[in-house]
Amino acid sequence: MIGRLRGRLILRQPPLLMIELGNGLAYELEASLSTCCALPETGAEVVLYTHLAVREDAQVLYGFGTLAERTLFRNLIRVTGIGAKLALVILSGMSVDAFARCLEAGDVATLIRLPGIGRKTAERLVVEMRDRIQSLELGAEFASRLPARAPDAPPDPVQDAEAALVALGYKPADATRMVRAVAADGLPSEELIRRALAATLSRG
Repeated sequence: MIGRLRGRLILRQPPLLMIELGNGLAYELEASLSTCCALPETGAEVVLYTHLAVREDAQVLYGFGTLAERTLFRNLIRVTGIGAKLALVILSGMSVDAFARCLEAGDVATLIRLPGIGRKTAERLVVEMRDRIQSLELGAEFASRLPARAPDAPPDPVQDAEAALVALGYKPADATRMVRAVAADGLPSEELIRRALAATLSRG
């Protein structure tokens, strides 16, 4: 099983990434928006931990910036009704530490603000995962990986950010509203995505 990749980042279109390993070989991965935002600029060398999901109709490789994020992903997809796509929604909407705090506090209200997470699903997450919280290897190191420098801005960062949020599961109108509320001149799409998600989840 593929457990880790080291190579050159040649494409970043959240939630899709492409990593070139050399000799013309490149891997396509899906990743959370948090991981996409934490990566350096296109062309830089990156290291990602991976999880390979094998289905009857496809093989999908998922990439993670930290072992803690991959561990949480693997635990999430073991919960009834939580597939890989919804697990990426959770990892995109909050850090590993923030999710751990939700479990510890039984904070269903914060979880249901994520797209696709209803009350029953949030309650199931708390019940099924609370006992496993100590085994998730959660730590503050994830937050420390956010980049200090902005990646190269795409031609239209606002549209790219909106498209990424739609791919994550937000309705187009909601994605537009979220991004426009935090848009500022010169911000790359990854920063707009981070700000939009942070603003949405901070609302009581």
